[in-house]
Amino acid sequence: MKNLRKLPFILTIAVGLGMVSCEENSQTSKDIPAEPDPFAVSTEKMKIKVDTLYTEFDNPWGMTWLPDGRMLVTERKGEILIFKDDEFTGEKVSNMPTVKEVNQAGLLDVALHPDYENNGWLYLSYAREEGEGEVLVISRAKLDGNALSNLEEIFVCGPEWKGGRHFGNRIIFDKEGYLYFSNGDKGSRPQNAQELDNDHGKIHRIKDDGSIPEDNPFVDKQGANPSIWTYGNRNPQGIIYDADNDRIWSVEHGPKGGDELNLISKGENYGWPKVTYGIDYDGSIISEETQKEGIKDPVTYWDPSIATCGMTLVTSDRYPEWKGNILVAALAGQHIARVELDGTSYVGEEKLLKDIGRVRQVSQSPDGYIYAVTEATGLMIKLIPQG
Repeated sequence: MKNLRKLPFILTIAVGLGMVSCEENSQTSKDIPAEPDPFAVSTEKMKIKVDTLYTEFDNPWGMTWLPDGRMLVTERKGEILIFKDDEFTGEKVSNMPTVKEVNQAGLLDVALHPDYENNGWLYLSYAREEGEGEVLVISRAKLDGNALSNLEEIFVCGPEWKGGRHFGNRIIFDKEGYLYFSNGDKGSRPQNAQELDNDHGKIHRIKDDGSIPEDNPFVDKQGANPSIWTYGNRNPQGIIYDADNDRIWSVEHGPKGGDELNLISKGENYGWPKVTYGIDYDGSIISEETQKEGIKDPVTYWDPSIATCGMTLVTSDRYPEWKGNILVAALAGQHIARVELDGTSYVGEEKLLKDIGRVRQVSQSPDGYIYAVTEATGLMIKLIPQG
């Protein structure tokens, strides 16, 4: 096992209202030292020690915790690293499926079935080759020690697409055990998101075995793919379930400007590319409209983009001042956005951990602590309240 250093910092927490500013998108990167300087100190809200647990990630994506206390973290190149007691064990999951890593595609999210302790199902999302391109696959498997077994593909998004752009993806379950996953529009043809005969630019809802619920919104619509729950979603790389209120939240990348926080509702059209708060990367206009009848407005948006990615809802008593807030990972912003809500209405936000690196995911552990992983700086950090 490697002897890893832990780098403690004290971070200022002070509520700031209004929009945050930053470059867009996941292609943007800055040179960030692998060991960030200490952050600001003293706050009336809360003091946080930032404990650095690991420093050698390449492109981490998803994380989850097993009932035995092990933590799994995916790397886009097709690996799952195993941690225990906040340390890398030196072990990785074996018998992995073949993954195609290209651009934004590769091994993405990992999630446990809500009844994992009884059925042992672990869910993965990843890209693999098909035809002349790649497809996004949702699979499930069981974990025998450190090895995957009983691997089966339960849903394959079509049609295949070449280039590995805008793959999404996150996996969540609701209280009834339905599985939701996001899938980006594949970039080169944004109109995919508005067309119901393909799986791209959508959030999908399936049963835990990949079959289709009978009450999905487009089950009876001729020519529509029955797994679709919402459409008009550009590239949603964050999605969470609020069990207390039975709500689903998502964040998605805009183009140059226009990242969105959305409250996800059955059958809704979220507008891309018919409406957007952003412009194209060459400065040209994508749409003159930011609102339109029949299209669901975002709860808030970021312009300039912060390149929104993974997210978590703070439910832990360890962070009483943050309870009910949404934490959003920012890639280009290289921070975590703490978004305050009043019910489903946006109140304000602040930047946390500015310049920590390209934050890919932020998650709350079963014992109530907040963890985050970064690209470029390759970190796993844990936020520990002080006093």
